[in-house]
Amino acid sequence: MDVNAICPSFTLKNQLNEDFSIDSILGKKIVVLFFYPKDNTAACTKEVCSFRDAHADFLSEDCEVIGVSGDSVTSHAGFTTKHQLPFTILSDQKNQLRKLFHVPSHIFGLIPGRVTYVIGKDKKIKGVFNALLDPVSHITNALNLVKELNLSTE
Repeated sequence: MDVNAICPSFTLKNQLNEDFSIDSILGKKIVVLFFYPKDNTAACTKEVCSFRDAHADFLSEDCEVIGVSGDSVTSHAGFTTKHQLPFTILSDQKNQLRKLFHVPSHIFGLIPGRVTYVIGKDKKIKGVFNALLDPVSHITNALNLVKELNLSTE
């Protein structure tokens, strides 16, 4: 999904096995939607915990953070509890959302991509940060973009 594309509607199960629809927040808040390869791996845990550590900064900018991977709801529930994650993690086991957003795979399609999308209150993609080998830099980039978006609407 490219910058200026409209974010599509979707519904997936969250870590509590509840349906989560992006339409419940789209247009009301800035959304940071991040795709990561797998729960409980070193780089992904570092990434998700970095989002956790910056979560208050995103909240102060009226921004919702949502993670997505192909792991099961059960895996997400344990991962969320273990690392005290304060945001929604969605289960995309069939990779439908990953395909909808055109998140690339790497190494002959064996490793799902690590991409973060910043979605503005106008429902358009405002930034795309692709960082398979750097699980932390796109968090800073996303937060900086969120701050810029808020400044431009004041």
